[in-house]
Amino acid sequence: MPVDRATKQAWLIWSTAVLVYIAALFHRTSLGVASLEAGDRFAVGPAALGTFTVLQIGLYALMQIPTGLLVDRFGPRRVLTAAALLMGVGQVLFAIADSYPLGLAARAVLGVGDAMTWVSVLRLAAAHFPPRRFTLVMTLSAALGGAGNLVATVPLTLLLDNAGWTVTFLAAGLATAAYSAVVAWRIREVPDGVPQPVVEPVPLRAVGAKVRDAWREPSTRLGFWVHFTSMSTPAVLGLLWGFPYLVEAQGLSRPSASAVLSTLVLVAIVTGPVMGTVIGNRPEWRMPIVGSYLAVAVLCWAVLLGWPGGVLPTPALYVLFAVLALGNPASGVAFALVRDYNPLHRVSTATGVANVGGFAAVTFTALVVGVLLDVVEPALPAPQAYRIAFLSVVAVLLVGVWRTVVWWRRARAAVFAAEDRGEAVPVQLRRRRWDVLVEA
Repeated sequence: MPVDRATKQAWLIWSTAVLVYIAALFHRTSLGVASLEAGDRFAVGPAALGTFTVLQIGLYALMQIPTGLLVDRFGPRRVLTAAALLMGVGQVLFAIADSYPLGLAARAVLGVGDAMTWVSVLRLAAAHFPPRRFTLVMTLSAALGGAGNLVATVPLTLLLDNAGWTVTFLAAGLATAAYSAVVAWRIREVPDGVPQPVVEPVPLRAVGAKVRDAWREPSTRLGFWVHFTSMSTPAVLGLLWGFPYLVEAQGLSRPSASAVLSTLVLVAIVTGPVMGTVIGNRPEWRMPIVGSYLAVAVLCWAVLLGWPGGVLPTPALYVLFAVLALGNPASGVAFALVRDYNPLHRVSTATGVANVGGFAAVTFTALVVGVLLDVVEPALPAPQAYRIAFLSVVAVLLVGVWRTVVWWRRARAAVFAAEDRGEAVPVQLRRRRWDVLVEA
């Protein structure tokens, strides 16, 4: 059962876990500013370079549902310990890799470890904090994770320029692997005095049923599409294609491009806790906030792709990247929806289902952008080539907006139907005129 107050022990356990997530964000986004060096080191073009991100993020997406099941079965302490160890090993391999296949293998190991962090942190938050604090802790976790992303911008660029590829990534990998011992020692899965839940092994055929139960919940489906649309745009820019775009298409220096890219992180860090507090206190505002962000994101992409000549003023790039960065905290609405409308024993699985959304979108668009650049770059100037390649990002965004609207209305209809049956619902919604169309 959910606890009624947050204790000092809860905050200590959470801080230990969130450091793993900070490391995960660093490792995940480290290729963003190292992409040009990676191209030279492994002698590959844009499509092959995009494969690094596609493989890592694709494995992340594929691992979300298994991770939820693993957390439900073995608990977040063991899963987080394994995550830190895998990320450390993966980054060490990447540091010493001198061939493209070995580099791919290293990013695959890193992606599997990364995939095991977020769901585990959310499960610990669900167990140690009261429901009213969950949204704040979730968005605070995401914002602090941005610190790892921030280190992977300007500081990582300077480290690569001075210490070199091998030393930089080797030190990061060894430190992460060593921290796994701290995780195993410090983390407790339930508060003191609360009995450890006994979870029996789930038969393989029952796994599918558990995932189907989570997927059938309309708010889980809505969470999937909220994450798909809100998280994917800033992730595609921050993980791989933002840095080359700023350097090659916009003509910025490497330090200037890193500074613009860091805007994605800084805005998320500052606005995340604020948004978490707002939607925690006024949960009925969650989807209007997401809808407003998606409308503004479409407008931002229209400016990026429609600007005459394709080269924007640097201040405009800062503004546009800052606005698009709001998708990171907005994507947290997906996990609040999952937490509210799924029973606790299914929260991790449902969280994994929702988390697949954004990373599936990133996997697809990262690959398509690379393929399109390979095709059009030889024949077109860089600004026009990136304009064509980024059309795939806009197409994915528009599909996500459409599905988000569809499931928003269906989720509302499910809430109203539950109220009509006399059931208690987590969030009281006000009926709108267009809700009648859904119920009919």
